[in-house]
Amino acid sequence: MAIIHPQILVINTGSTSTKLALYEAESEKYKVTINHNPEELLNLNDFEHQIEFRREKIMNFLNHYHISLNKIDLFMCRGGLVRPVESGVYQVNERMIKDLKNAPKKHASNLAAVLGYNLSPVKTNVYIADPVVVDEMQKIARYSGHKNFERKSIFHALNHKAVARSFAAEQNKNYEDLNLIIVHLGGGISVGAHKKGKVVDVNQALDGEGPFSPERSGTLPTGDLLKEAFSGKYTLREMEKMLVGQGGIVSYLGTNDMKALEQSKEAYVQEVIQAMTYQISKYIGEMAVVLRGKIDAIILTGGLAHSQKITEQIKSYVEFLAPVYIFPGEDEMKALAYNGNLVWHKFLIPKEY
Repeated sequence: MAIIHPQILVINTGSTSTKLALYEAESEKYKVTINHNPEELLNLNDFEHQIEFRREKIMNFLNHYHISLNKIDLFMCRGGLVRPVESGVYQVNERMIKDLKNAPKKHASNLAAVLGYNLSPVKTNVYIADPVVVDEMQKIARYSGHKNFERKSIFHALNHKAVARSFAAEQNKNYEDLNLIIVHLGGGISVGAHKKGKVVDVNQALDGEGPFSPERSGTLPTGDLLKEAFSGKYTLREMEKMLVGQGGIVSYLGTNDMKALEQSKEAYVQEVIQAMTYQISKYIGEMAVVLRGKIDAIILTGGLAHSQKITEQIKSYVEFLAPVYIFPGEDEMKALAYNGNLVWHKFLIPKEY
């Protein structure tokens, strides 16, 4: 009997782009990144306008390649800021749609599942996988130092989990049998302690903890931050931008173009880059303590893992802890298609949200 390969539409919504791809099982047939003019997005005042705007872009993609919605077997969507969940694939339902539309934090990732749900003729064929709010943190890791503030798990879960499983497969081992430290190096940076298949500790990479990155300030001196916040010089929105978007490398050097900065001959530019890799390495050290030094591998992934300079600087600090492996890039589209294929062939049972 011939194996039927599912047609999987992958939808990944970002702040200034919509990434779309059609897969036949895990084989990519068509892929496009639609970049949106920031000024155009400013005119979209609410969630529904964003949905309408991006739905039109998706339909243009489908029509261009003569793809019928009725021929799509699965819609795999980037997971947004839903309630904290365990790792896995979740079927999109009305409860999830409501939470995405009313999420306390506005983020483009909240749009993908709503778009897939609106487009699919069969509502039970729409899924998300490993959203950024995957929460497997051990209880003791949730303490921050004040009862009013609990540490939260918000990180690049989809890429972390996909890379962890790829590494395990390459080693002919099970992810659930390994202790790994995985570092996602991108516009934001997350450092996670993976203990036997669970991310038991990780920095809150969305808006306020961890090493500084190309665009984010990471953990700042608390007293100084409070003084700035109450100085009267900044609005809440301006302070948020200071932490995310205009922090990190951008705040020091005025750009997030890491390729150009790496080639700079200026000593200060190189010092700032090394300061970032120094901080990343310190957080890897923290996660080594979480795993009590029992580490099978340290894995560097994400877009910045393409940079030999950055990865070599980090290796120079941490390779005494465990072997360091490089998995450059963050192929979220492929990871979503991979999870969809597992669901289609019933190798993976989706969870209920």
